[in-house]
Amino acid sequence: MEDSSLMLGMTIVETMAKINSNYNKLPPSYFFLEMGKKVKAFQEKNPEVEILRLGIGNTTEALTSTVIKGLTKGVQKLADVKTYTGYGDEQGDSRLRTALAAYYQKSHINLDPQEIFISDGAKPDCANILSIFSDSSIVAVADPAYPVYVDSSIIAGKKVIYMRCSQENGFISDLPSKKADLIFLCSPNNPTGVVLTKKKLQVFVEYARKTAAVIIFDAAYAEYIQDQDLPKSIYEIPGAKSCAIEINSFSKWAGFTGVRLGWSVVPMDLIVEGEKKGKINSLWNRRQTTMFNGASNIAQEGGLAVLSQAGQKECKKLVDYYMRNSEIIKEGLESMGLKVFGGVNAPYLWVKCPKGLTSWEFFDKLLNDAHVVSTPGSGFGSMGEGYLRLSAFGHRENIKKAVESIKKNLVL
Repeated sequence: MEDSSLMLGMTIVETMAKINSNYNKLPPSYFFLEMGKKVKAFQEKNPEVEILRLGIGNTTEALTSTVIKGLTKGVQKLADVKTYTGYGDEQGDSRLRTALAAYYQKSHINLDPQEIFISDGAKPDCANILSIFSDSSIVAVADPAYPVYVDSSIIAGKKVIYMRCSQENGFISDLPSKKADLIFLCSPNNPTGVVLTKKKLQVFVEYARKTAAVIIFDAAYAEYIQDQDLPKSIYEIPGAKSCAIEINSFSKWAGFTGVRLGWSVVPMDLIVEGEKKGKINSLWNRRQTTMFNGASNIAQEGGLAVLSQAGQKECKKLVDYYMRNSEIIKEGLESMGLKVFGGVNAPYLWVKCPKGLTSWEFFDKLLNDAHVVSTPGSGFGSMGEGYLRLSAFGHRENIKKAVESIKKNLVL
């Protein structure tokens, strides 16, 4: 008789667990973590120095009074057995979905609440939405772009192609050079701060309809658009419901970066090859109800408060606060002769590195000379090399300090 322990050992070896090797195709760590390591090392060497941060786009100002009341209401409801709620509606609180449909209606966009899915933020939705599409999908992403689009596509085993964005084309990507199944668009754009016009969006919608592609439209910064002629939603474009998913968030609009609340719109009219209307909506519903138990009840009460008349008015003031920060940064850097893009309809500024410096060289120079943290453009893709992203999120006094330090101490 064969040695059972040997057989057992062989069986274990033959059935050993394996990793998702797609993770090996990614950089060793998330880009923003690398930035953090550099800043930490600088701070340890220079403990007496005040670090002024214009890097990662994290909101800083307190939530508004109306929103706090909404969140407090959510907590208080959980404290009373008569109003306590456990699991909520699978797609999200029906009141919140109805309120969001009304929010879109103000822009003459008709959505059914069944087309709206509440989540814990735009970032996870941008990654998770990929799971309902074929593994063989080709994903077109702007270069430069928010890293999550690329990294999540690679993890999902999909092929990524790039749409070049440069100063020459106004940092507005051209159509994919090859047939794409999925197209990520972000407007206002992170990192460049550029907003797609209706005319340009129409070109992408027409391409998607012609080639049976699906646009995944990240509108997380839509409320920062100041120009009334620029679209805040892709559904302002005729025909977009048949070819586009829109993802949005309360994070940068209402300061919910830590509260976590967002939504996705998957229209019933959206179709892909070989499938009927409503199929994509049902697949996303299946994915979410299987792998997600819904956003926090407390956060959703806060979202309802944001969408109230008072809440929207207060959150508009928050947006205006950060946009004033953007003006201060833009004016200060341009007064030094630096070339600055964005920052007009978005909280991000895209700064061209002077004198041929690379992104990381200019990052180091700003940190060492002016003690200001920025974000190297190369972290957003190869076309980001030679640029830095600056963020307008910050306390006004710190924004002013950072700009003054750059003007006073940066040696060009």
